Amino acid sequence: MIGMRTILEVADNSGARRLSCILPRGGDLGLRAGLGDVVTAAVKEAAPDSAIKKGKVVRCVIVRMRKETRRKDGTYIRFDSNAAVLINDVGEPVGTRVFGPVARELRDKKFMKIVSLAPEVI
Repeated sequence: MIGMRTILEVADNSGARRLSCILPRGGDLGLRAGLGDVVTAAVKEAAPDSAIKKGKVVRCVIVRMRKETRRKDGTYIRFDSNAAVLINDVGEPVGTRVFGPVARELRDKKFMKIVSLAPEVI
């Protein structure tokens, strides 16, 4: 689960490198977010030539999570890192590429653009 102050890697080419979760907005667990949930985060580290600067508050969707998640068929999915993709107010990704695998739960949450940009959906 992703809670407040959790450090997230950025899985796209928007220019941000690391995020710190400020407020988990989505999800049914209150102050914790899971795969496919939208969170508000602060940029902790950014590329020097990017439009997104350190300290900016952004919205992002969780695409990978270290904590295992149970699926409806009884299987569990777990990734090696916590990662997110930056999104705009409409829900579309800010970057034009997505790096690394993403969870299949994003398809259920209607983030089809992120799923189509990802090299692998697990």
